[in-house]
Amino acid sequence: MKTIGRCYGCGRMFAYEPDSVQMFLVDPDTGLPPGITVLGTTREPSPEAVARAVEQPVCPSCVTRAQPEE
Repeated sequence: MKTIGRCYGCGRMFAYEPDSVQMFLVDPDTGLPPGITVLGTTREPSPEAVARAVEQPVCPSCVTRAQPEE
């Protein structure tokens, strides 16, 4: 069953299968993955940030762009 949602990477709406789309864990308080700071550095995520984090879908275009070039 397809779902429509907003891509975490680019913000575009897209249709996806929830069981097969790439998902990204995001802390709704910061809009960032737990353990990532606003400066882009990493740190140990707090248990609270991990507990409140929700999965956000990422569109296939963003997944492709995130792949390292060979």
